[in-house]
Formats: sequence, C-alpha cells, structure tokens
Amino acid sequence: MAKTSPVEFMRQVKAETAKVTWPTRRETVMTAVMVVIMTTVLGLFFLGVDSVFDQIVSFLLSLAQK
Repeated sequence: MAKTSPVEFMRQVKAETAKVTWPTRRETVMTAVMVVIMTTVLGLFFLGVDSVFDQIVSFLLSLAQK
C-alpha cells in the first residue's frame, strides 16, 4: 500500500468533506427533538418495568420472612 503525504491526505479529506450532504438546521432540530422524546419514553417505560419487578421482589421477600 502506497504511503500518502500529509498534504495529499488533507486534500483528499477536503475533497471527501465537500461530497457530504449536511443536514439543514430544521432537520437537525427535528432529529434532536425526536431523540429527547424517545429517550423520555424509554426512560418512563424502564421506570415502569423496574417498579413492577421491585414490587414482585418485595412481595417474594415478604413471603420468605414469614
């Protein structure tokens, strides 16, 4: 594999960066909002699942203490 000089590497990086389709401000905001919404929904879901398991374990432990 041929070695590339640092200058040539930087030219290639600049050329590849020019090919990137960057998201618009609106797309970025919408994506960020969706991430916050999904994170909140999943957090609430796992809170509910954890609460149910906590109740089950507490019930089973109370049976073992009798």
